[in-house]
Parts: sequence; C-alpha cells; structure tokens
Amino acid sequence: MKTSSHAVARMVGDWRDGPGPAHQRLSDRLRLLVLDGRLSLGAAVPSERDLAAVLGTSRTTVGAAYRTLVEQGYLTTRARARATVRLPHDAPPERPTGPDADTIDLSFAAPPAPAGILHAAFAAALERLPLHFERHGYDRYGIAELREAVAGWYQRRGLPTAPDHIMVTNGAQHALGLLARTLLAPRDRVLIDHPTYPHAIRTFTEARARLLPVPLGASGWDPEQLHAAGRAAQLAYLIPDFHNPTGMCMSGSVRHRLRLACPTVIDETMADLALDGTKPEPFALHMPTAISVGSVSKSVWGGLRIGWIRAVPALLQRLEQARPATDLGTPVLEQLAAAHLLTTHQTERPDTLRRLRSRCDALRQALAEHLPDVQAPPPAGGITLWAAFPEPVSSRLAAIAPDHGVTIAAGPRFGIGGAFERHIRLPYTLPSDRLTEAVRRLAQARQALTRGATGSHTPAPVA
Repeated sequence: MKTSSHAVARMVGDWRDGPGPAHQRLSDRLRLLVLDGRLSLGAAVPSERDLAAVLGTSRTTVGAAYRTLVEQGYLTTRARARATVRLPHDAPPERPTGPDADTIDLSFAAPPAPAGILHAAFAAALERLPLHFERHGYDRYGIAELREAVAGWYQRRGLPTAPDHIMVTNGAQHALGLLARTLLAPRDRVLIDHPTYPHAIRTFTEARARLLPVPLGASGWDPEQLHAAGRAAQLAYLIPDFHNPTGMCMSGSVRHRLRLACPTVIDETMADLALDGTKPEPFALHMPTAISVGSVSKSVWGGLRIGWIRAVPALLQRLEQARPATDLGTPVLEQLAAAHLLTTHQTERPDTLRRLRSRCDALRQALAEHLPDVQAPPPAGGITLWAAFPEPVSSRLAAIAPDHGVTIAAGPRFGIGGAFERHIRLPYTLPSDRLTEAVRRLAQARQALTRGATGSHTPAPVA
C-alpha cells in the first residue's frame, strides 16, 4: 500500500513549528504518525522528491528526516523501492514499569464502575436469567426486556418509541460499525463534526468512506454549513448531546432547523450527563428519520458492553440481516443487567452529576494555576474538557508526557488532516486530587518541550 504525498502532508500539519532543525521536526512528526497508527505498518511512504514538493521544503530536508527514521527503526529501505513503515524490532516501545507505574491516565474518558449499583443490577439479572434458558440465546435484535427498557428511556425524554424500533448491540461502537457496513459503499461521503469521536473516524475510514468535516465554532454547530455538506454526503454522524471531545450541547433552535438531506446518525452516549441536570431534547423529536445510537458505557460503566440503535423497523431489518457477518447477538446476562439499570433510572444519577461538576471545576482550577495560558471552556455536559494551547504542541506533548507520569490524548486523534495540534482532550472522571496532580505533571512536560526534549512513547489508546 502506497501513501500519497498529499495525504502525508495533511497528517503532518504544521510540522515547521517547534524547536530544532527542520529535518528533526519533520522526522519527529512522521514518527508520531507511525506510533499513532495513522501511517500504517508496511505502507510505502512518498518519495523524497514528491513529499518535498508538496511540503514546500527541500529534498535535503525530507531525505535527512527519512534517514533519521531509518536509523531509529521506523522505516526500512531497499534498492529501487520506496521506504516502508515499520516499528523498531517489529514491536512498539514498551511502556516503562517501576517508578512510572503511577502514571496518571488521561487518555481514557470513562467513569469508574458504580460497584453497588452494578452488583444489584447483575443480581436482578441472575434472577431473571432462567426465564431464557429454554430459548436458543441468539437474538440479533436483543431480548424483549431490554428493548422495552430502552424504549422507555426515550419515552421519559419525550420521544415516543416502541420496542420494535430498537436493536441491541455490543456497545455504541459496535452499533456504529454495523451501520457503516450496512449503509456505506466505498468512497461514499460521510459528514462529521470536526473535531469528533476518534473511533468514529476509524470506523468510517475502514469502511473506505471519504470524510466531510464540518467545524464546530466557538458557539457550536453551523446549520448552513451542515446543510451544504449534507447535500454532498451519503451519511452524517453528529454528537449533539454533550459532544465528544468539546462537551458542547446543540441548541434547541439548531435542532429544530436542522434537516439534512442524507441519513443522519446521532450519537447519544452522553445524553444522561448534563452537568446542570437539564437534558437536551432527543434529536429525533425534530428529525424523525434520525438514527439514534446510545449505550450505558459513559453513564454507567465501559465494561458493560451494551448499546443500541433506534431506527425505523425497515432499517433494523437490514441491520439484522447484515449482523451475522460479525456477531450473532449480545450476551443475555448483560442485557438483563442493562434492562434493570434503565428501568430503575440508574443511568440518571444526581450524585454522579454532582461528582462530575466538582471534578470538572477542580480540573479547570488546576489548569488556571499550572497552565494559565491554556483555554478550556466549561462544558455543558459529558466527561471531557477540550483544552487549547497557544502553540501547536499536542502530538509532541503526548509523546513526552509519559516521561513525566501522565498520558494524554493528542488533539489530532479527534480530527483529520493533522488538525487540532493546539488541543488536547482532558477527562474529569478521576478524583480531584489526581486531576490536579496530572495537570502539574503536564505542565512539567510542557516545560521540558520548551527546552527541546523529545519523547518516543506509543500514544495511548483513546476511549
């Protein structure tokens, strides 16, 4: 597989910014793309001449950057062929152990498990499990109890929903992948928020779709831009309810006006996490044809892999026919536990919202103290801040931060074309004292960057 020079140029973004000679800055950015998985292992990189022309730099600079990557083990060369991407010793660098075992992980935006609530849910599920023993256990739509519970969750939010409009999935990510495989053909265009959820970008890319990013402004979504992009797209994917990563909430006036010309998938995994307790109206109230995706991974626990799709029965039938290519259904016990959580309103806990508000305040206060020039607008809901640095340091900071005891998700993970090098996503799901310590360590990492330090850590997974 060959990687075009234009694709590489989009991914490296503003590579000229930062300390050190130009070839070092370019090789550092290319190495991060390899570690981040955006330059695939085994892919052939552009020729020195082609990449230099697109980047507007000298062939000498590109050649020196490539030679550095060969010496470090990130490229391999052979006669009369393009260099190809590899990892040193064909394995990613191991994370250090010992003193660094206390690393604070800010790459995962996920809450800890509410132990008592989960125990009660699984105890109730075990009591009901024998009712299913005489059935085969393979239900591609999901068990009736959970489909009724999800329909009730929508009813409480003011959206009339019948159980036959619900399909249960193995989490929201599984739902999104099933929709992409069913609704998209290669080279179809998909409208996305920009930034957006990284695994959605990967899902659509693996479906060989072309992404149409519509930027989120300081005030949120622009209906005119969305309508224009929607006319050119075959599918749209939006996160209006406490957007990941910004925490924004789409206003009621925009929801009322928005009528996209293409099928629209609405990610509602954060809908129960309004920091002020005021839940947004379901998007499908205003766009009845919207395809809604939800889960309990953010409102309860990521280890409970239960999600769902709300759509018209005709679409669910298409999904049911396509589903056996990847799985035959969702585990019954977990479905029963999720049904208990939804029917007892355990995804809507005021104590959780109070805790999140307190931790969000602590995180923003720590930023103000240790990184005062970093801007982090208060989110309307969800579990993350979208923090902006005055300079494009995100990828380099993510590479060096583990050396200072903290891991972060760099901004370009949430966009395409190397965008968002000034941003990082910061979750506020950890205790307040850990968040404060994490920001202190992050400030130390940034200071090290200004002194010219570099890092070689594999970027952490993102959730």
